[in-house]
Amino acid sequence: MTKRITAAVIAGALLIVAIAVQAAGAFLSQEDEEKNGAMSLFSSSEKLEEKVVEQGSGSSRIVEINLEGAIMDSPSSNTNPFSGGGYQHDRFMKKLEQIKNDPTIKGVHLYVNSPGGGVYESAEIHDKLMEIKEEDKMIYVSMGNTAASGGYYISAPADQIYASNDTFTGSLGVIMQSVNYQELANEYGVKFNTIKSGEFKDIMSPTKEMTEADREILQTLVDESYQQFVDVISEGRDMSESRVKELADGRIYSGKQAAENGLVDQIGFREDTLAALKEEIGGNPQVFEYKNNITSFFDFPMAQSLMPDSEIRYIEQLISERQGPTLMYMYTE
Repeated sequence: MTKRITAAVIAGALLIVAIAVQAAGAFLSQEDEEKNGAMSLFSSSEKLEEKVVEQGSGSSRIVEINLEGAIMDSPSSNTNPFSGGGYQHDRFMKKLEQIKNDPTIKGVHLYVNSPGGGVYESAEIHDKLMEIKEEDKMIYVSMGNTAASGGYYISAPADQIYASNDTFTGSLGVIMQSVNYQELANEYGVKFNTIKSGEFKDIMSPTKEMTEADREILQTLVDESYQQFVDVISEGRDMSESRVKELADGRIYSGKQAAENGLVDQIGFREDTLAALKEEIGGNPQVFEYKNNITSFFDFPMAQSLMPDSEIRYIEQLISERQGPTLMYMYTE
């Protein structure tokens, strides 16, 4: 507990530094662009450089991309030098756009290791993958330790889905949560003054009890997103809606169970997925990946010398974590 408190204090100090750095970075970025278009140290721009993994035909290529972590578009993650190590939604979308527009790319090997994330972000990725498929590019997904909820949502359009026997997938559904501390506040004599323009303006507020009317409104939002999830699976897996709803009750499946119920095509690991995709494309395709030039402040030796890796990642989470209730395709343990 003492370490966590210390980490939180350090996080507060670093957050102040991060704000100053972001402001300076934004100023320098604007100044650089006005002078010669150069990219500032903390600019959100990213040049998608390539790294060849396996030599082969340059006119028939396979790109390997990874999606690891919660699928959330945090505004600070795009400009915050403290969050370089996590999932970067805008950069991932740039990769997908470049893949779509590159005629030499014939196949996409997508590695998914994610518990899911935001409804909006998951839908954005799904739609871009559908555009990629419309360009006659094959998409094979390899599931890692976890590819649940939104992690499955984005996998559904794939031509083939591979998972290990021990992969956690499923958790098909939508969740919205908030914390209510009204009773705790009352116990300590804390009162809240709320002035609102309409009855439901403070819906899901942590300072008041949820009414049945509140619950009905929020349930309609959850139901709409759930139906969208069902439709995505039904289309992607060529499965009837009734069958999808049997499976999409929120439970988690092992990779073995997912293969048995039709949510996964094959049992295998990343190398098995890539081998199958190469065989499907034929010939001798070049395999490459995009370099990630974004570095987190916490990856530098100075930061690593101050505290162990576990505390570094905890502080990163404190700085970048999204606050407030939102619709989520998310598996939570």
